[in-house]
Amino acid sequence: MLLDGQPVLSCLVLGVECDGRDVLTVEGLVSDGRLHPLQEAFADLGAAQCGYCTPGFLVTAKALLDEYANPTRDQIKEALAGCLCRCTGYQQIFEAVEAAVARSGASDERGPR
Repeated sequence: MLLDGQPVLSCLVLGVECDGRDVLTVEGLVSDGRLHPLQEAFADLGAAQCGYCTPGFLVTAKALLDEYANPTRDQIKEALAGCLCRCTGYQQIFEAVEAAVARSGASDERGPR
């Protein structure tokens, strides 16, 4: 989940710590009944298999895209380094994040927004 825009391990955060703070879970990525471009790309490119790790990858990737409009492959790898997947291998996940960037029409800037 994202806590005040930063990825955190939800299993290590007490509910009381979230009082008055901005909390975003994977369910919050949907807007006006439409999936977030990351969710669409993960589904279209087979980046989600069993689904156990998918929420963590999605919200962590969102935090990355909130900071960098068009991250490099190395930035994507670094941002997602704390997320573990046993099903897909990471190539499809990296490609899905890149596809979401392309779909969202992000600028060519490589720095913070």
